[in-house]
Amino acid sequence: MNSLRRIGSVTAKEFKHLARDRLTLGMIVMLPLIQLLLFGYAINTMVRNIPIAVVDLSNSAVGRVITEQVRVTQVVEITAHYATPAEARDAIIAGRVRAALVLPEDLPHRVANGTTVGQWLVDGSDTMVGSALLGLRQMPLHLEAGTPAGAYQAQAPSFEIALFFNPERRSQVNIVPGLTAVILTMTMILFTSVALVREREKGNMEMLITTPIRPLELMVGKLVPYIFVGTLQISIIIGLGWTVFDVAFLGDYLNLAVITFSFIGASLTLGLLISTQAKTQMQAMQMTVFVLLPSILLSGFMFPYDAMPVAAQYIAEALPATHFVRLIRGVYLRDAQLGQLAPDILWLLGFTAVMLTVATLRFQKTLD
Repeated sequence: MNSLRRIGSVTAKEFKHLARDRLTLGMIVMLPLIQLLLFGYAINTMVRNIPIAVVDLSNSAVGRVITEQVRVTQVVEITAHYATPAEARDAIIAGRVRAALVLPEDLPHRVANGTTVGQWLVDGSDTMVGSALLGLRQMPLHLEAGTPAGAYQAQAPSFEIALFFNPERRSQVNIVPGLTAVILTMTMILFTSVALVREREKGNMEMLITTPIRPLELMVGKLVPYIFVGTLQISIIIGLGWTVFDVAFLGDYLNLAVITFSFIGASLTLGLLISTQAKTQMQAMQMTVFVLLPSILLSGFMFPYDAMPVAAQYIAEALPATHFVRLIRGVYLRDAQLGQLAPDILWLLGFTAVMLTVATLRFQKTLD
């Protein structure tokens, strides 16, 4: 009986502690609520609205009919037109489109003879997107061919498919670069989210306040060691990806360094902002999980970004991991250049500046 009374006292004390800890209480309720609604709405394995380009060398009515029949499948969304296949390939490398439909000059003649009517140039580095576009290879076409047979329906595959960057359709080619973003997100944000909290819990904050160091200097000093940690981690990932999974790095190492430091800076400063908000290391870890799960599920690492609803895409765009997934796959697999990736790089740099400024201002307020 006394044992039950003591257990009841401890239980009551723990409930009171949870009730007073508003952040933990909010996480208990809001974490499953928000994430279930968000992910249940956003995650979609049925790939739709893949951005593609069209290169219609025939400039014919038949070409326009084929283009419209491809569009109404809703698997793709035509976002650009190019004059040559080379321009379309550059757009695929830059990540502006995921594929290009090339219709040859002799398209009416091909339609009349019942032969292959065009070619898909596909970014095969994302296997789910590649598989969705491969499904269009067998798409029947209903066209007026100008022959006695009247309407022509393709019996053989309607299009040829050229899979760039991953012709073998190996999932490791897509996963290894994406894991770089996930691992760095998890470690960089988690390490720095507990940085200031750890100083408070160990009683070192009072000593830091009495030193001449400025808040911005303290923030930068907290970040520098983890930049080297992130560099070591990405070196390990690339090395193991090459030796163990046979995923070769095709890009330029200088470009890799630029995008990696941009992303590390964004992740570290986000962790610092969390550190200025959390009161304990447990709270910091809980808040990190709140960022980590959307970064894994909405960044395009596991599920195609283009298949998400527009509202979910807006949320994904606010996450540094979304931009880095595009960058690392572009440099790692497609040898994309910095100029082609400039929008995502500039976004990460701007995010870093904003988060560092906000974290510094919040830290100054805690000194008052």
